[in-house]
Amino acid sequence: MTAPDLSVVIPVYNEEAGLQALFDRLYPALDALAIRYEVIFVNDGSSDRSAAILAGQFSKRPDTTRVILFNGNYGQHLAIMAGFMHTRGNRVVSLDADLQNPPEEIGKLLAKMDEGYDYVGTIRRQRQDSTFRRWTSRLMNWVRERITRIRMTDQGCMLRAYSRQIVDTINSCREVNTFIPALAFTFAQRPTEVEVAHEERAAGETKYSIYKLIRLNFDLVTGFSLVPLQTFSLAGIAISLVSLVFVVVLAIRRLIVGPEAEGLFTLFGIAFFLIGIALFGIGLLGEYVGRIYEQVRQRPRYLIEAVLEQADGERAAGDLKARRVV
Repeated sequence: MTAPDLSVVIPVYNEEAGLQALFDRLYPALDALAIRYEVIFVNDGSSDRSAAILAGQFSKRPDTTRVILFNGNYGQHLAIMAGFMHTRGNRVVSLDADLQNPPEEIGKLLAKMDEGYDYVGTIRRQRQDSTFRRWTSRLMNWVRERITRIRMTDQGCMLRAYSRQIVDTINSCREVNTFIPALAFTFAQRPTEVEVAHEERAAGETKYSIYKLIRLNFDLVTGFSLVPLQTFSLAGIAISLVSLVFVVVLAIRRLIVGPEAEGLFTLFGIAFFLIGIALFGIGLLGEYVGRIYEQVRQRPRYLIEAVLEQADGERAAGDLKARRVV
């Protein structure tokens, strides 16, 4: 079949309350572009009726809709990776299912790609998130920019456009844990960013808890830079030198003043401080070792239970293809 001009990849996890609203806005927005397109929904092991609703939408629009059904929950980024593996479009756009990023903004990203850019990131204008989430996002952006060479104004916005070449390069990577926007930025020759609208979540609740956000940023930092390990090594050297000076001062003071008991708790405080730094360093080292451990096991990154798609050459009814892939 002739490759479509655009593939839209949408990960879905427990979004039954908002899927119909997504359909009602997504397809008219794509039809208005007057190009050949496909929409790939990836059901990330939803425990609600999301899979059934997606299957129903596939039966209504089998010519433009494909549905990938995971056998469990593997996370947003692996769901997008699975969608990328099944895309056929010359350009690919990733989009969240919660309608916080309006589908009507897709045309803006494609217009930017028409100017010659191969990767278009987005910046949420007037974010409709809590103050806490906005400030933590800014903090994570600040930390990332100083640890890696990746320059993204808004790393949390999943509405992004990729060229076919970048998607193929991402598909060739076999990383277990990764951060797709950052990975695409490293492969892009002409990246850029555009401002897009941001709306309140139409229904349901966010799937990113504070813990998941911390884990995501650990993956981002440890997956794209050795600076944390190098910084900790330099800090260890500095602390060792300061400790050596401190020990020399205490030894001289003991010879001049004699034995003292008053400084015992000060020593305890210093010892606990150094122990805390050592434990943090062990945990940081464990992050890198853990990534290596997950990678060398070479287990499947995800398992697909079924793919709903129209068989080549068929125009009327869709054909259900069930297979397991990694």
